[in-house]
Amino acid sequence: MNGPHDTNGPGEPGAPGSPGDGSGDDGGRDAAARPGPGRPPRIPLPRASVEDGGAPLPAAPPPPLRLEHPVLKSLLGAWALAACSAEETAAVEEHLGDCGACADEARRLREAVGLLQRPESLDLDPGLRTRVLDGCLTRRPPRIPVPPWAQSYDAETARLDALLQDFGDAEWHAPVRLRWFRGQEATSRRTTVAGVIAHLLAVDGLVALALGLDDPLETGATRETDGTREAGPDADSPGAVDGPPGTPARRTEAFWAGSRFPPTRSVRGPWREQTHALVRTVSFTGEEGHGAMPVSYGGFALPLRDALLDRAFECWVHAEDIADAVDYPYAPPAPRHLHGMIDLAARMLPQTLAARRRAGLATPSHHTRHLVSAGRPGRSLRLEIEGSGGGQWLIPLDSPAAVGSADHEVAHVALDDVEFCRLAAGHVSPEEAAAGQIGDREAIRDVLFAAASLSRM
Repeated sequence: MNGPHDTNGPGEPGAPGSPGDGSGDDGGRDAAARPGPGRPPRIPLPRASVEDGGAPLPAAPPPPLRLEHPVLKSLLGAWALAACSAEETAAVEEHLGDCGACADEARRLREAVGLLQRPESLDLDPGLRTRVLDGCLTRRPPRIPVPPWAQSYDAETARLDALLQDFGDAEWHAPVRLRWFRGQEATSRRTTVAGVIAHLLAVDGLVALALGLDDPLETGATRETDGTREAGPDADSPGAVDGPPGTPARRTEAFWAGSRFPPTRSVRGPWREQTHALVRTVSFTGEEGHGAMPVSYGGFALPLRDALLDRAFECWVHAEDIADAVDYPYAPPAPRHLHGMIDLAARMLPQTLAARRRAGLATPSHHTRHLVSAGRPGRSLRLEIEGSGGGQWLIPLDSPAAVGSADHEVAHVALDDVEFCRLAAGHVSPEEAAAGQIGDREAIRDVLFAAASLSRM
């Protein structure tokens, strides 16, 4: 309801200039242009300034800091770390535009701040450590170098330790299944990430014993835990395993059974200290003669140089197991280290093939037509490993003492380098290995199964 002074607005019926007001077009435009009571002007009036209103005026910005050159120079470190106040930052940055010496110093400090990060972070390039060491050793060779046959063990243990660096409790308790090949079929054993490190500690102890170091099974260094129970090996898994005493499997079972609690994150320290002690000891003993020192694995022995290659290989394989358990990528070893591991496996194939033959798991040698004496060339299989760590090996088939010969080649097998290592680790079955094959099918099958039989717990 309108009051006595209300008028119709523009565009309403009966308003001047609206349809039905009885005025012409010109009259309507003039009326609309003229302000009247209750009608806003078509052109707004100028706004009132802040000074004309009652609101308080905004505070004026503070004057910039005026600091002396020595003070500004002392603030460069805090500025590089983004620890200055806004006023100090503005003063420093204004000064950097005028002072070349301080600008150079600020740039160097910023670059140094970029290098400040946690050591052995998971985000570092896996090859960074090798590149840094190579660069350092190029400039100044070490006074006591690590023997070449121990460098792969040094590198792989360092890479695994870097993977473990940022693990929390959940990752240490993550379930891991150890896999290997036994006889004609694959087998496995359930444990945790901490249990895998305890396994590596126990088996590396075989090398420690050969070098006269402490045995982790006797020192009890890892029995001190943080009191947290976690899922360990399967409760229904047998505590005893087949094989003579002192084998890697028996040592691992004894280590797991000897702890009051299943292994936790506390096992990392003793394992890390033992790896450093092994590398340090072989470096001080020197390369001459000591690489042939035998290391007993219970049922067989390896020279020290091959034992450390074997330990490097198992460290990489179990590091991949751990990385898979926590869903983290893990790269293969450096090509020269990978080649050494493959070469060791290829050299062990004739003995493994002979052992399988004695156990009735391979084609008997008396079925062949080319029996040869020790040191003589005999039937051979050409093992071609492709990739940056690969090469070619002639594997004697009828006797481990025979010599591989291209003239007596009866079969040819080709595999990728990482695929062959996973076959030798028992992570790929012989039937499923992606191998190119040509020649004697029985010989090919025997060699592939022998490669899988190199694996163990």
